[in-house]
Amino acid sequence: MRRSTAACAAALTGALVLVLAGCGSGDSAAELSVSAAYMPQPVSDSMAAGFLTITNKGGTKDELTSVTSEVAGSVTVHETVGGAMQEVDSLEVPAGGRLQLASGGNHLMFENLKRKPRQGEKVTVELHFAVSGTVEVEMPVESATYTPHTGS
Repeated sequence: MRRSTAACAAALTGALVLVLAGCGSGDSAAELSVSAAYMPQPVSDSMAAGFLTITNKGGTKDELTSVTSEVAGSVTVHETVGGAMQEVDSLEVPAGGRLQLASGGNHLMFENLKRKPRQGEKVTVELHFAVSGTVEVEMPVESATYTPHTGS
């Protein structure tokens, strides 16, 4: 009888563990990666633009909430809607999706440049996310007329 009680208790414990493991949202955390980052060589002494793609392979959305860089007094996030750009507090990186910052669309604005980045240099940028924390990116400075090959 003791064997069957012990076996039953072990089976119930195993079943409880399986039930508890199934609790929760079932979504995986945000899993961010950054690609295609670049800054066209600025034509202005005080401002520059930046572009990149943030991919989220996780099951939870995240938000790009701010950006910092040693090269600029401030870096702002801009959204382009209907041809008009406006500064925004954040941009969503959807679960299982991507946020693309590209010429003519959403982008970064480096303002009050401390020095004018030159083609061939790399600018360090810190991307700050609501859930994932900070991601550091090395952004190459390309020619002012650079057009990336997106592959999409």
